[in-house]
Amino acid sequence: MRQNLQHAISEMMHHKLRTLLTLLGMVFGVGAVIAMLSIGEGAKAEATRLIETMGLRNLVINGKDFDQETLTEIREDSLGLNMNDIRAIRDTLPFISNSCGEQTVKTYSLFSTFNNSDAVVKALDPNCFDMSNLKTASGKLFGAQENIAFQQVAVLGSEAAAELFPGQEPVGQLVKINHMWVRVIGVLQKDQLSKDQIQGVKLGAEHNTVFIPLQTAFKRLKREALDSELDTIKVTIDDSIKPQVASMAIDRLLQRRHGNVDDYEIVVPASLLNQQNQTQKIFTIVMSSIAGISLLVGGIGIMNIMLATVLERTREIGLLRALGARKTDIKNQFLIESATIAAFGAAIGIVMGVALSFMIQSFANWPVEWSIFSIILAVSVCLLTGVVFGYYPAKQAAELDPIRALQKN
Repeated sequence: MRQNLQHAISEMMHHKLRTLLTLLGMVFGVGAVIAMLSIGEGAKAEATRLIETMGLRNLVINGKDFDQETLTEIREDSLGLNMNDIRAIRDTLPFISNSCGEQTVKTYSLFSTFNNSDAVVKALDPNCFDMSNLKTASGKLFGAQENIAFQQVAVLGSEAAAELFPGQEPVGQLVKINHMWVRVIGVLQKDQLSKDQIQGVKLGAEHNTVFIPLQTAFKRLKREALDSELDTIKVTIDDSIKPQVASMAIDRLLQRRHGNVDDYEIVVPASLLNQQNQTQKIFTIVMSSIAGISLLVGGIGIMNIMLATVLERTREIGLLRALGARKTDIKNQFLIESATIAAFGAAIGIVMGVALSFMIQSFANWPVEWSIFSIILAVSVCLLTGVVFGYYPAKQAAELDPIRALQKN
């Protein structure tokens, strides 16, 4: 085995250009497989993190936007999403374990003593922090006590904090929202997500948001007469029911309460995750198939080169057979040569795949997650391709008649 391997490497070095051209198909194939699978894993992990911000066991009910004329007609039958909807859902449906409401504040002025900001201002129940897995990097979150006492406090997203207080510690500072001053009591942890939507559904983008207690907003800030009390309702369901079934039950309840007016939509994060994974699976299959074609082309290249090598070394094969080499020995020698070519191609392909992944991550801002499985899969397929396509030339070499081989000019 060692002698055959040394001989194989010697042959490769003797025909450098030919070997390099043979390797290209394997290099591109392995590199493409590793890059595509790493991007696929990255997208899957990113989707999971995005869904975690919504909560996998949560259902999100968003109010729809309408023009003023349509909204006037709708308000004759429906008040839009409101706190009574939350109470009805919680009291009527036994599978609801938690709930909260959100309202996006119409902001015409948002500034601190250091800078202005275009961040979104959201008023919400304290429960929403837990339901959205939001945690602070400094300070604390406001709770039920601050909410029911109409306290003028705020929690800042990481980007909003950096914009309002550049180079400063935000906690304890004052921010003015429209006509109301609020004191910053906490700053959220910076998220590492590269996007704020999944399957076309926009998420909260909490990094550029200012959060204030919901009851404070009701008490201290004005709301347009036709605006709904809440923009979003979130509910957490227990494990006794599937999210899709819970969604249907909530939809029927809200239809009755809203006079069958279609002024809301229900988002099921679990379904979004399934759709995203299915889309990503199709993408991975297509791209891996294209990479597989490159491996196939590389395998054909190996077969061509090995057939040419058999013709070049016919006398050598005849001499080996005359000195007592068995057919199996000849076959193994050529199989090891083809496998060695494939192994070198796989090694270079790994480097290329890693480099390609980093390039895509840098230029396209796509997330990348490394998977040992993808590397092992790509290398295994490459080696298998080398052996399969090298078998026929090896068999041809082993079947040569030693006498005729020695007579070959």
